[in-house]
Amino acid sequence: MVHKFLAAAGLAAMIAAASPAWAQMPPAVDAAVNDAARPEADKARDADRKPAEMLAFADVEPGDVVLEMLPGGGYFTRILARAVGPQGKVYAAQPPAADPAKPPPIVAVAEQYDNVTVIPARVGALAVAEPVDVIWTAQNYHDFHLARLNLDVAAVNRNLFETLKPGGTLLVIDHAAAAGAPLEAADSLHRIDPAKARAEIEAAGFEFVAESDALRNPEDTRTVGVFDPAIRGKTDQFVFKFRKPE
Repeated sequence: MVHKFLAAAGLAAMIAAASPAWAQMPPAVDAAVNDAARPEADKARDADRKPAEMLAFADVEPGDVVLEMLPGGGYFTRILARAVGPQGKVYAAQPPAADPAKPPPIVAVAEQYDNVTVIPARVGALAVAEPVDVIWTAQNYHDFHLARLNLDVAAVNRNLFETLKPGGTLLVIDHAAAAGAPLEAADSLHRIDPAKARAEIEAAGFEFVAESDALRNPEDTRTVGVFDPAIRGKTDQFVFKFRKPE
């Protein structure tokens, strides 16, 4: 794990400094993103979400065990499943459906992959069958602060810390709020101040490793909701990589 982390640190530095056209992607990542079985609707979002850069930055490798928090429609789930390969696993942590007769989309996605398992997203009390190499949360860390959930976010982050293997990686991608914005921006804008998110995560014991600028958009004022048609799909997003100490 130490050697993997040192290699990852060097890779992270290259990716953070590279242009979006950086071509030397790990073969497993490149193959996963270019998988012909991916839905065309997913591929159409790649220019904005930059999945190859994100997986390479997180150092996702064949054989890894990945915990994906709140996978939504499975955009990253499909790519992660192919990238970790048959020797790896993806645990997709999904809240239970309000109506059991209408399962969330991730259930159908998981049925297409032998290495994807949907587990209950008991946020703050996750029960994963094994320690994981990578925890992945994309555009939903701010959700931990939604008033209706009334979560103890410090406890949530400690639970994530305990779930991760020593030396493992936590990748956080989220919509950036303006510097100093209150945590209530999660409800009003579906955003979070990057500095506040980083401070919370580090308080749980994680070490900050690096930041990627691949999803930054300086034209986003960070003051409108992420679903506003003027900015949807083009928000200024921060990408933080953390490590659990050995």
